[in-house]
Amino acid sequence: MANDPQVKEWQHALNKAGFNVAADGDFGPKTLEASLASLYDAAAPPDPYPHELPMDWLPPSDKMVRIIAHWTAGSYNVSSTDKEHYHFVWSGDGDAVRGDHKVTANESSADGVYAAHTKNCNTGSIGVSVACMAGAVENPFYAGSYPMTRAQWDGMCRGIAQLCAFYQIDVSPETVLSHAEVEANLDIDQSGKWDFTRLAWDPAIYGATACGNLLRLHVATLLDDVQIV
Repeated sequence: MANDPQVKEWQHALNKAGFNVAADGDFGPKTLEASLASLYDAAAPPDPYPHELPMDWLPPSDKMVRIIAHWTAGSYNVSSTDKEHYHFVWSGDGDAVRGDHKVTANESSADGVYAAHTKNCNTGSIGVSVACMAGAVENPFYAGSYPMTRAQWDGMCRGIAQLCAFYQIDVSPETVLSHAEVEANLDIDQSGKWDFTRLAWDPAIYGATACGNLLRLHVATLLDDVQIV
C-alpha cells in the first residue's frame, strides 16, 4: 500500500543509514532490497554453521518440489502437535527441532501418513515452521505473547537454504513461499491464513508478498554457503 506512514518511517531510517530509496510509503523492490542489505550485512563473515539441519534428518528424494513456511500460532516451545504437522520447527531460542514425519512421508499423501501442514498442498511440500505468535492478531497488528524472533527467522532461512540445495528446489514464489502466499501463488484456498503477512521483529515489513520476497532474498543469499556432501 503506497503512502503508508510506517513504511515512510522505515524508508527515512534506511536513507539515514546510507541507502537511497524514495520515501513514498510504498514497500516496493528497492525498499525490499535495501531492507535486506540493512538486516543482513553483506560484509559480514560467512555463516560458520551453514548446515542448520543435521544431514541425517534429510532422506534423499527427487519428489519434493516446494517448501512452505509457517508459524505454529503457539508458544516458543515446540509441542507434540507442532511435530506432528511440520517436518522442522524452530523453537524460541532459534534451534531446529525435527518433526515426527520424515520429509519423504510427503512424497505422497494417499496413505494418510504425512506432515499435514498446508490445506490441499502437502504432497511434494516440505513444511517448516517457527514456534511463536500465540494470540497474535493481523489487523490491527498484535504479535501476541510469543512474537517471532530474529533468531527463529535466521535459523529457518538457513534451514530452507539447506533444503533447497539438498532437494534441488529453485527459489521462486511458487517453490519457496509462506503459508500466506499459497492462495495467491498456487491458487489453493487457505481460509485466511496469514503466516506471514507481518514480521514481529520488523513490523514495517508487511504483506504476504513483501514478507515472502524477503524470505526468498535471504534464502538466496545463503545458498552459496551451503555445501551438500
